[in-house]
Amino acid sequence: MAYEPLHHKYRPQRFGDVVGQGPIVTTLTNALKAGRIAHAYLFTGSRGTGKTTTARLIAKALNCIHGPTPDPCGRCEQCLAIATGSALDVIEIDAASNTGVDNIRELIERAQFAPVQSRQKVYILDEVHMLSSAAFNCLLKTLEEPPAHVTFVLATTDPQKVLPTVISRCQRFDFRRIPLTDMVKHLEEIAWKEDIDIEHEAVELVAQIAQGGLRDAESLLDQLALLEGTIGAERIWQLVGAVPERELLVIGECIQAGDSTRLIEQVRRLLDSGKEPLQVLQDLLGFYRDLLIAHTAPDRRDLVAVTAASWQQMCERAKTLSIPQLLALQERLRQAEPQIKTSTQPRLWLEVGLLGLLASPSQNQPVALAPAAARPAAPVPVPPPRPAEERPTPPPPAAPRGVEERPNSVPQPPVEPTPPQRPQVPPPSIEPAAAIHRPARPSGSTPDGTGLRERWPEWIRLIPQPTQSLMSSSFWLEETPKRLVIGFTTEPLVKRASEPRRLKQIQEVLQQFLGRPIEVQFHIGKAPAAAPAVAVASSQSAAYTPPPVSFSPPAPPEVTPVSPTTVAPPSAAKPPLSDEEPDELDRAARGLAEFFNGEVISFDGEAEELPGATQPGAAEVSDIDDDEDIPF
Repeated sequence: MAYEPLHHKYRPQRFGDVVGQGPIVTTLTNALKAGRIAHAYLFTGSRGTGKTTTARLIAKALNCIHGPTPDPCGRCEQCLAIATGSALDVIEIDAASNTGVDNIRELIERAQFAPVQSRQKVYILDEVHMLSSAAFNCLLKTLEEPPAHVTFVLATTDPQKVLPTVISRCQRFDFRRIPLTDMVKHLEEIAWKEDIDIEHEAVELVAQIAQGGLRDAESLLDQLALLEGTIGAERIWQLVGAVPERELLVIGECIQAGDSTRLIEQVRRLLDSGKEPLQVLQDLLGFYRDLLIAHTAPDRRDLVAVTAASWQQMCERAKTLSIPQLLALQERLRQAEPQIKTSTQPRLWLEVGLLGLLASPSQNQPVALAPAAARPAAPVPVPPPRPAEERPTPPPPAAPRGVEERPNSVPQPPVEPTPPQRPQVPPPSIEPAAAIHRPARPSGSTPDGTGLRERWPEWIRLIPQPTQSLMSSSFWLEETPKRLVIGFTTEPLVKRASEPRRLKQIQEVLQQFLGRPIEVQFHIGKAPAAAPAVAVASSQSAAYTPPPVSFSPPAPPEVTPVSPTTVAPPSAAKPPLSDEEPDELDRAARGLAEFFNGEVISFDGEAEELPGATQPGAAEVSDIDDDEDIPF
């Protein structure tokens, strides 16, 4: 007699033998007792959970000689024929190979005929989701109003692909994965009946590897029965071709300790033993998933496929790693998986990927998962400049200084000396710098109802380089609670900022800064009067704030004879600054100009001679060319 596999030999023959599906068994047995049998059933669930077995039990219960009954005898002619698959009136159809309309039409024609030997004709359509839409529609009418002697049982592992009109015409039962305890008990009974010498931990490991599929567990136990001696966990790992948990613990220890030599040796030993690079990577992904469970739920060993001793080690190891670090390591391994799958040198990329994990896991953290201490620090508040009244006003000089005495200034025509000015009482001093250097918000404060426009420099400085340099030339255009429009002056800048990598980086920083999701768009527009680039620069380098300069109004000009070749500018009549303050302001303005690769045009009174001059005492900086001089 041919050998009978364990999953066939120990297939349930009564409803009481079904493992792990108590609610479904109770419902069906009560329906059989009450005689309320539906004309169509839909069984859904993953593989190996008992869908086809339960369908055969329904056929037995309906056609047993003592039935309909919830306890078929299993000894009559009909029960034996159904158990062996030779019953004429119980038709099993593989929908994966009979997907067309013609197959369903033939089924409908045969369903009209009365049963040959049995009381009820039962059609079992396995993997019914593989039928085409036309075949489903062809079946609808018969499924809704079948002949009185016909019962349909549809089984599928993917109910989402079944038409809703079909589901609505059936009684649906969702088969769950077999619980670990029920599966272990069932496997130990089989091992005892078949005289298989296997340890209890090995049985638990078989059940965990099966992932809720009883047929897979019974098939694996059938393979283990061919081994000699006592079967332990180590022999199971060798049989299934996976990396043993002990080896995974060693690899994890090498990664955490940064031991590159030992890590390479361990990987080479696994590969030389016949393990595939992709299998090693996937098992390592599962290992870090188990570590994550050990960190969050150390009392749920039933959720992982490891032995008790390895679980204790993993719980101790998990205490030394944070959840962001574990997620970062998993993300790096996940990124390496497609490369190993498609590469012609998977061994090389496995070693490169694992060596890339040797750096501190905190360096690999995603920004969204980093703890508060690892996030970029908020901008340090800059104290506001002291009022001008607190600064001593420099005494007016005895004689005016010529414009040509200022170093590195724009050359001016020679000016005739003017007569000494009459003493006047100086008016209150003016501080043009106060409009630029506003008091910063305290560090770590969250945005409130004031909007993002006032805090533009603060969030831009959180963007990593070189994107930060690009965004330094941006400005606020429009803002709603869910959308922010950022402006640039030229189209090339908009295109560079709209690149997917830059846009994602900018959006993540902005969402972290605001504490809410927001959509970012880029448009071409006109920069406001206060250039954003200067504002960003002032927020990024708070090393020096130019002191405000006091100015006195010019005296009424007096007519003086001049030579035909020289013209006295109107600013010549203004009193010059003190000896110290112009040098200080000059250094600050030139430092600002060097930061933007610009050029100082004028100071103080010279601004009156230039078109577009706005404030006295404020340095003018030339614009940066959009295509050539962008500093990134």
